[in-house]
Amino acid sequence: MTAKKDSEGGSGEHQLIRDLAELLNETGLTEIEIEKSGLKVRVARTLSVMASAPAAMMPIGGAAPAAAGGAGDPGKHPGAVKSPMVGTAYRAPDPAAPAFIEVGAKVSAGDTLLIIEAMKTMNQIPAPKSGTVTAILFENGQPVEFGEPLVIIE
Repeated sequence: MTAKKDSEGGSGEHQLIRDLAELLNETGLTEIEIEKSGLKVRVARTLSVMASAPAAMMPIGGAAPAAAGGAGDPGKHPGAVKSPMVGTAYRAPDPAAPAFIEVGAKVSAGDTLLIIEAMKTMNQIPAPKSGTVTAILFENGQPVEFGEPLVIIE
C-alpha cells in the first residue's frame, strides 16, 4: 500500500490515511484519492495475482463461450455482460437461496443475473438482452473489476 501527500501535515492526516486504507479493505477497491482543503491524499494497494487466476476465467458449468466475435477473449464476445463497477459478485441474493442464473438458463432483458456488492450496497445487475446463458465467468463471492466480463448471453 502506498500513500502520497501533497502537503505536510500532522496526526489528522495519518488518521485520514488509516481510514482510507480501511475503506480499501472493506470495499475491495484498489485505489482511493481524496482532496480536501488543499490536502491531496492517494491510497493504493497492489494486488498479487494467484497462480490459479486463469482458471477463474473458465466458464462455470463446463460450457465454453462461443467463438463468435471473441475467440479466446470473453470480454470481446458480443453477448458479454461486463461489470459496471468494482465490488464483490454474488450469484444469489443470500447464501441459502438458489442462484439467479445457471448455464443454459433462458433470461429476458431486465432479469437479475447477479448482485455486485460495492461500498456495502447490493446492486442488482440486469440482463441487457434476452437469450440463453452460455457461460458464467465468476465464482460466487469473487472480487470483480469495472469492465470485467461476468456472464455470456447468446
